[in-house]
Amino acid sequence: MKSERRISFSLSSLFIIVASVFLLILLWQLRGLIVLLMISVVLAASIVPIVNWAEKKQVPRWLAVVFVYLTLIAGLTGFGLVIGPAVVDQITLLVRQSPIFAEQIIGIATDLASRLGEDTSTFIEQLIDPQSLTNWVIRSSQQLILRSYGITRGILGGVASLILALFISGYMVADSQTLIHSFIQFFPHPWNERLAQQINPISQRMGGYLRGRILVSAILGVATTTGLGFLGLKDFAIGLGAIAAVTNLIPFIGPILGAIPALIVALAKGGFLVVWVLILYGIIQNVETYVLDPLLVGSSVGIHPLYQLLSVLGGVQVLGIMGALIVPPWFAGVAALVENLYLQPKLISEQKEEILPPSESGSSPQFP
Repeated sequence: MKSERRISFSLSSLFIIVASVFLLILLWQLRGLIVLLMISVVLAASIVPIVNWAEKKQVPRWLAVVFVYLTLIAGLTGFGLVIGPAVVDQITLLVRQSPIFAEQIIGIATDLASRLGEDTSTFIEQLIDPQSLTNWVIRSSQQLILRSYGITRGILGGVASLILALFISGYMVADSQTLIHSFIQFFPHPWNERLAQQINPISQRMGGYLRGRILVSAILGVATTTGLGFLGLKDFAIGLGAIAAVTNLIPFIGPILGAIPALIVALAKGGFLVVWVLILYGIIQNVETYVLDPLLVGSSVGIHPLYQLLSVLGGVQVLGIMGALIVPPWFAGVAALVENLYLQPKLISEQKEEILPPSESGSSPQFP
């Protein structure tokens, strides 16, 4: 007779399974709040060094937080009032002239094909119908206008979330010691002390990444605007520079996205302008990759560019464009935690085993 195997569950195991399922459902329902907290932590990590410096100068911490945030909000508001109208006007003009650009690009392609041969020209005319493409652009514009209410709600929701994240991050910075103590006390000794020692390295990695990314994007936005204006695209230079600055906040993918509108405008203008614009963006991209990123971002992140790329792609898959912005600094913080709590102790232990003689390491000497 074969013995029957019985699988039994204790009441505690069943409770753990039910509680885990309930926790996963709860986290899924609160995913918006979790993303908001992730943004707040990154913002707090980028601002806390300034607050700590002010506190060392005998300034009360709450007053330093208020001053830093008011300065930040005033600076962004002033910058928006000065540059914002020109950016909005040029981007609006760019959108309105997009059907004209499409017709000009098709005309250039057809003219080039006619020079290559009549068969090639006929093939392009059959492949791309200018009238149909223009009608499609008009219909898409009409649908975009009809959906403007939903888009406006989305923009207002994003702005409201950003303002809320700023307030939450301000509270985190002002009462950081209490929050850290209340978090690490859930862990047993000695892990609570070890985690407390990792707060500053993690904060430096996360905050340094965001500050470096914003600084690099600002520099490239100014360089793009100046270069496009020098090349003769003054009507769109500020708008295209703003697009390049915003998209460049996304590592690896952003510079490509920012170059597409400028290349479309240059191609519609004709001549060798598209070549010069392509060269300009190529130079800017190389300066970013080999000079600015290693100097301003790479030193603070401390992880391989391949891992940064994977974190960007993973963030896009999970959270969309917002994930490409907030997942890399979190990945940098987790990398610092793994490095300090696992990799470095493991390396020290291996080095000690190599230095100690065989008798002290607990193994008997071996003879050939």
